[in-house]
Amino acid sequence: MRLSTAAGRYGVRAMYDLALHYGKGPVAGKAIAERQNISLPYLEQLLTKLRRSGLVQTVRGPQGGYLLARVPSRIKVGEIIGSLEGPTRLAHCMGGTEDSVDCGKADGCVSRILLKKLDAQIKAALNSTTLNDLCREAGLDACPTRRPRKRVSRNRKRALRKKSK
Repeated sequence: MRLSTAAGRYGVRAMYDLALHYGKGPVAGKAIAERQNISLPYLEQLLTKLRRSGLVQTVRGPQGGYLLARVPSRIKVGEIIGSLEGPTRLAHCMGGTEDSVDCGKADGCVSRILLKKLDAQIKAALNSTTLNDLCREAGLDACPTRRPRKRVSRNRKRALRKKSK
């Protein structure tokens, strides 16, 4: 994964937008695309990947759109980027696991030592930052933390009270 790819940047922006609207119902893809200046077809590709990874839910119909699958404080930026781009890899010699090496000089490579340290710090930052943290750092108090309760009509309340007696 390259941290500078469009998928990662746009994916985080789209998830941030959903976090800002958390609890207010489904958000139309077109609205996200306009607010975040992302082409709608590309945004839909990203949201499909995020849905498959369990970070986003979709609601069909005229009032449909996209919702976060979890509370913003429970979604880490590392999950978002990982689901869109795969595992982090700063250089070809780093590989997907600690033991995989594509370079014959990797054992004594000073650059690789530095890259391992940077990789650990980047992973720590991505995996400790939530969407709620991004909202706070963007100057907002925080993203909404829970979905609103469904309203219960007066008649339904009466029926529930009668059942409980």
